[in-house]
Amino acid sequence: MRKIIRFLSGAIMGGVLGGAAVLLLAPGSGSETRAALMQKATALQEEMRTAMREKKAELEEELENLKKV
Repeated sequence: MRKIIRFLSGAIMGGVLGGAAVLLLAPGSGSETRAALMQKATALQEEMRTAMREKKAELEEELENLKKV
């Protein structure tokens, strides 16, 4: 369990540091970078909503099947 926690914390820290480095070293201007990040964040948000809706429908169907048994 301890190894998993250490791995996850290292992965999160690496992601944060990598993201900060990308933002600092980006070739575009600040407003261009912010706009690109907002577009990507919006797309990711929509993907997550779609995935959540699909998973919810799948789980509801499975629950109904289990209730029939």
